[in-house]
Amino acid sequence: MNTNPRQFLRMPQTRPGKWSLELILAMPILFLIGTWSMNTFYPAVQSGDTILKDILARPALALSMLAGLAVGVLAGVTGFAAILKQKERTLIVYISTTLGVMVFLFVLGEILFPH
Repeated sequence: MNTNPRQFLRMPQTRPGKWSLELILAMPILFLIGTWSMNTFYPAVQSGDTILKDILARPALALSMLAGLAVGVLAGVTGFAAILKQKERTLIVYISTTLGVMVFLFVLGEILFPH
């Protein structure tokens, strides 16, 4: 393998790598928006028993949190594509891909083993 160690510490060079980084940075912003809306708009509203009921009762909270999860999963997918197909070799893309895969596993666990 003929790669420069400094290349590993650069910013992403491929389009999917850049998308992965941007998406993983958007995820906590969406979670913060959801948390802020919960404390601002819905302090006395009870959560719904299902996702659909929660969307109807507290739409800003539920939709921003669901969007945050979706963006996290998409960051993992685009990072994985950048690593495999585009040969992206930057640390930040590996980190965003790892975080995206962790979000995917969390969502999968919630679907398979609801509580």
